[in-house]
Amino acid sequence: MRYVIRRLMAVVPVLLGLTVIVFSILAFLPGDPATAILGPYATPENVERLNRQLGLDKPPAQQYLIWLGNILQGDFGRSYSLNRPVLDEVLERFSATLILAGAALLLCTLWGILIGVRCAVGQYGWSDRLLTLTAVVGISVPSFWLGLLAILAFSVNLRWLPASGMFAVYGGGGAADLARHLILPALTLSVVATGVIARLTRSAMLEVLRQDFICAARARGVGERRVIYRHAFKAALVTIIPVIGVQAGFVLGGAVYVETVFQWPGVGRMLVQAISTRDIQLVQGGVVVVAASYVLLNLLADLAQHALDPKIKT
Repeated sequence: MRYVIRRLMAVVPVLLGLTVIVFSILAFLPGDPATAILGPYATPENVERLNRQLGLDKPPAQQYLIWLGNILQGDFGRSYSLNRPVLDEVLERFSATLILAGAALLLCTLWGILIGVRCAVGQYGWSDRLLTLTAVVGISVPSFWLGLLAILAFSVNLRWLPASGMFAVYGGGGAADLARHLILPALTLSVVATGVIARLTRSAMLEVLRQDFICAARARGVGERRVIYRHAFKAALVTIIPVIGVQAGFVLGGAVYVETVFQWPGVGRMLVQAISTRDIQLVQGGVVVVAASYVLLNLLADLAQHALDPKIKT
């Protein structure tokens, strides 16, 4: 319990620093948000009035404190381009992002662990070399480019799967329709993370397989499958779990590209649209929610790692 409390307390300055970074990057961007909102033909009086309404006439430090105080009260501001509260829009879009990111994380975790274990068991064999090469190629391929290739192959040429959206425009809806639209973006988003998890799983398994307790288990006549999955994999899982936590954050961040390519109605696509319209408060709210989710996912991974091995202190 002391470890859990200590880790929860460590999250507080991280989240505070996160708000500082998000606010600073967007606040000090070149250009005047009020002019971008009103257009190039806006009068100086209208620009000044809008700056006053948005609180942009105050010093940056004061703007940050006001913004942070509002966030702590659950008020992320109001989106001028959508004319609705920022938090409502972000949470509505975040559910779609969670569906996509959750499916991609499940795929990359399963495939990454299976490939990594298989490579470690057959070290330097043909399967190890082929799967390792595939993992390296998967890490090197940009998600948006892979998404375009997937659309061209499976939607345009073969016409097996839909190319965009979360549901069919006409007569869509239901779990089956969602699953058909989810296949391509989830696979695209999971490729890079699968390669990372596979390579690190392979390294963790090889390190465990060289330890004395594995040799002792084999000397006692324990079956090879039991040695691999009951003893070695359980020990390697302590190293693998933090990697999965990091890749969960990568999947959330990579959803920006994939959602744009596949027109998936999530937070990533919302952020791209908000940046193009210079909707600063919507961008700030979306980035804070996604980044805070990343921090919490890493916290859960740390707690899971500690539960498996209480000797771990940091």
